[in-house]
Amino acid sequence: MGGKQDEDEAYGKPAKYDPSFRGPIKNRSCTDVICCVIFLLFILGYIVVGIVAWVYGDPRQVLYPRNSTGAYCGMGQNKDKPYVLYFNIFSCIVANNIITVAQKGLQCPTPQTVLQSLQQEFCPSFLLPSTPALGRCFPLPNTNFTLPEFPWISNTTITQGISGLLDSLNARDITVKIFEDFAQSWYWILVALGVALILSLLFILLLRLVAGPLVLVLIIGVLGVLAYGIYHCWEEYRVLRDKGASISQLGFTTNLSAYQSVKETWLAAVIVLAVLEGILLLLLIFLRQRIRIAIALLKEASKAVGQMMSTMFYPLVTFVLLVICIAYWAMTALYLATSGQPQYVYWVSNASAPGCENVPVNTSCDPMDQSMNYSCPGLMCVFQSYASTGLAQRSLFNLQIYGVLGLFWTLNWVLALGQCVLAGAFASFYWAFHKPRDIPTFPLSSAFIRTLRYHTGSLAFGALILTIVQIARIILEYIDHKLRGAQNPMARCIMCCFKCCLWCLEKFIKFLNRNAYIMIAIYGKNFCVSAKNAFMLLMRNIVRVIVLDKVTDLLLFFGKLLVVGGVGVLSFFFFSGRIQGLGKDFENPHLNYYWLPIMTSILGAYVIASGFFTVFSMCVDTLFLCFLEDLERNDGSLDRPYYMSKGLLKILGKKNQAPPGDKKRKK
Repeated sequence: MGGKQDEDEAYGKPAKYDPSFRGPIKNRSCTDVICCVIFLLFILGYIVVGIVAWVYGDPRQVLYPRNSTGAYCGMGQNKDKPYVLYFNIFSCIVANNIITVAQKGLQCPTPQTVLQSLQQEFCPSFLLPSTPALGRCFPLPNTNFTLPEFPWISNTTITQGISGLLDSLNARDITVKIFEDFAQSWYWILVALGVALILSLLFILLLRLVAGPLVLVLIIGVLGVLAYGIYHCWEEYRVLRDKGASISQLGFTTNLSAYQSVKETWLAAVIVLAVLEGILLLLLIFLRQRIRIAIALLKEASKAVGQMMSTMFYPLVTFVLLVICIAYWAMTALYLATSGQPQYVYWVSNASAPGCENVPVNTSCDPMDQSMNYSCPGLMCVFQSYASTGLAQRSLFNLQIYGVLGLFWTLNWVLALGQCVLAGAFASFYWAFHKPRDIPTFPLSSAFIRTLRYHTGSLAFGALILTIVQIARIILEYIDHKLRGAQNPMARCIMCCFKCCLWCLEKFIKFLNRNAYIMIAIYGKNFCVSAKNAFMLLMRNIVRVIVLDKVTDLLLFFGKLLVVGGVGVLSFFFFSGRIQGLGKDFENPHLNYYWLPIMTSILGAYVIASGFFTVFSMCVDTLFLCFLEDLERNDGSLDRPYYMSKGLLKILGKKNQAPPGDKKRKK
């Protein structure tokens, strides 16, 4: 019987009754082992790439500027000189102009890129010479320093030039004010985030009480908005019916506002809105039973979350893992981008000067070697470029591509892990016949260990499929961006169709993966079998799927609007100083830009609400699949009782047969 049942499940047929089934099975084996091995080897290679980047890379090249001798500005002997000065004595000496680059936190650019970008602004009347520009570290403005090597450049000119550049940008003043605002308001921002957390949790827990009335209010609200739209459009049409212009008189125009004075515009709007209103009313009439099932499942999901509160904080684990993945990729990419040793060459300011005839110009030199065996005035060892030799440098592009693939694959795997773990925990709730007595003691931790031990390969398989589609979308977007100016309308239409198809494919794969992970968490099958079973089960109940999905989306959208909007309004009134009189010793923080903590609070509230509602949405989807499986497996008899709640049984008009002892007691 077990073999026959496994064969039916492999072909996506309805599940047969299994007397040994009690929810997420415990006796399972590893799935998709080959993909698991490939994933682990890929992670090992990802670690090797990080080691190679760490060995050959030097992030100081992008964090600190460099002068012409190769020394870093802002550290070491130049600790008090964080800026770099670049100038060309041949182009700017006549006008006494100076090319300055005040770059703290950016890589010191090469002479060619500096002069090409700033020559037009500072020295527009001179051609760019082939000789490299000279650079030197110098301190903050308003401090005294000297340039003995270049006596024709005055300290006053340099100080005024840098001070003018900083004053024009006003970056330092703005940055200081921003830090002052956050220093005065960070604890109030934490209070706002705490309010968002409490509101999100209360909304989910209260859904078991207010899900029905809330859905009814939202549906009536949508119907009311459409009805008002019909009324408004009809009034506009009635006003323009006698004295308004017709579409034949106006003709075709690109000025869309002109169509507001055309009576046919409002008539068409009335017809469209009336059709939508009628379709929505008919759907509500014919789908009222399925809407009641969706509401009952939402109540059951709220009850499940209340029984397993630890699941609401699992997004913190996912968040930490995502931060680790992103941070590792960012550091690896940074070290890879700065791999390679700087190369320096000899440069002479005046090649015709005595003693400079035999200097090997443009040959390698060591900037730290102070013993230059040449009697040539103006001889310097200046930076030329970064070395591109070596295996790591030649494979830099391929290693960066490997890192991007690793980023997407690991991120999708972490998200898949969270979905599968939550599905396992909520499935144990549904398949507990006597709730909460039969619920496992630690359902979340058990599901986490079970998923990591047996289904790492299946999660990697699903994450890899999604990663390939996402990278294909990125490549297509890149091609579209590069060719945007050279495309004809037909090519743009084709490109748009390709992008739309890939977007739809990504959404479908996310939907399929999500339900496949639920089936993996329950039955422990491999990814392909679980995906087929989940897809066929949903297709056999497609109307219920659509209704539940839309009702859940509507409720969660309203919940996010409530949480984010409430926190945003409270933050606005508080940080703008409109809330007064909270206490004798209470004082609102005095801010330079009060919108900064407001936007921070709103963004944080959205992240918190999204995390909580993602868990709730996963709970709804898991309970829904378990509900559909319950209907196919059981019939309510003594041997095959339903596991669903009494509310769902009542809506479906079904019931479980009571044991004989219970019947006698009732009599």
